[in-house]
Amino acid sequence: MTTSTTVSSSKPNTNNQDLFSEVSNTTQTTKPSESSGPCLKLKASLLPMTVLELHRYDTETIDHELREKTRQAPDFFENLPVVIDLEKLDSEASIPFTDLVAQCLSFSIKVVAVRGGHPSQQLAAKEAGLGVLAKQKDRPVVIANTDDESRIETVEVIKEVVKTVVKNEHQQSKIVHHPIRSGQQVYAADGDLIIMASVSAGAEILADGNIHVYGTLRGRALAGVKGNTSARIFCHSLEAELVSVAGQYKISEDMDTSQLKKPTQVYLDNESLCFKEIDL
Repeated sequence: MTTSTTVSSSKPNTNNQDLFSEVSNTTQTTKPSESSGPCLKLKASLLPMTVLELHRYDTETIDHELREKTRQAPDFFENLPVVIDLEKLDSEASIPFTDLVAQCLSFSIKVVAVRGGHPSQQLAAKEAGLGVLAKQKDRPVVIANTDDESRIETVEVIKEVVKTVVKNEHQQSKIVHHPIRSGQQVYAADGDLIIMASVSAGAEILADGNIHVYGTLRGRALAGVKGNTSARIFCHSLEAELVSVAGQYKISEDMDTSQLKKPTQVYLDNESLCFKEIDL
């Protein structure tokens, strides 16, 4: 850092000691601030993410589909982080991920990673600065023993342990007793979400299991966010901006008006969202 000092006088200054003192007084040394703790801390967390399934790459078609979807629900897609799923894509397909990321960004959709796909496609995604996630149902298991018989026995033991854990896992429901205001997000991991009040427009509620709203549902409700197709949404009055079960969603403009403002349950049937009035 350079500090300059200008001294003006109508007469020559013959006192060099005073001049140097003035320069010294006007020069400040900035010391780096000392902190009592680290700046960064790594924590494991499960965050719900929107997934875009890429079935084929066609620039014009993708542009048209993104324009239609963002037009229907502009608030939902605003600054939305997404993961692109490559499992439905041909393994030999070559994807210019830099162009695809820029195309999505033009609609305020931010691609952060890809999931699955061929190793060559994953390499191209890495070169474009994206993260790479393994398939949800095909996480690699690393086994150190190279003996064939020992390897088979080890895999079987792992399978049994996983079965036991899933069977004995306690599904904890999350209960919220207050209204969910606009801009708030509530997520129930590994269980159901129960809202004992209303959900305002602009709010978002998510659950790995079912969602129960004992009031008016005006915001966005996403059940089965980890792919649970048996999840359902229940509410005393359906006025939602968006409802989703296991990734299948509908926005308010696509809902049957006869179902609105009534006690309703939303569920999947043959990968299609169904709405059924609840008799109270």
